[in-house]
Amino acid sequence: MPLTIADLMSKMPGAFQSEKAGPIDAVIQFKFTGAEAGDWFASIKNGACTTEKGVYPSPKMTLTADSSDYVKIFTGELDGMQAFMQGKLKLAGDLNLAMKLTQMFKIR
Repeated sequence: MPLTIADLMSKMPGAFQSEKAGPIDAVIQFKFTGAEAGDWFASIKNGACTTEKGVYPSPKMTLTADSSDYVKIFTGELDGMQAFMQGKLKLAGDLNLAMKLTQMFKIR
């Protein structure tokens, strides 16, 4: 059964590696388009990560992507930097945070 955005977002806290995140205190907004369009956000604070469905009023960074492309990025089928360069992944806000994202989560 293919991984859904809801599955992925529920797995994010378990894939979070606090030792690689350092003292980050940030909220990342995810805007998904395509088959599983919707808004989610991840809060990273005090060495932990939580995710929720919805829109956060003032995120530090916003990531916009087609839901199927994001699943591929998270599972390692699509390189995040390559997706960004191809315009499949759009980022707004703290781009340094975006660079750290790939290191903070253990992608299978």
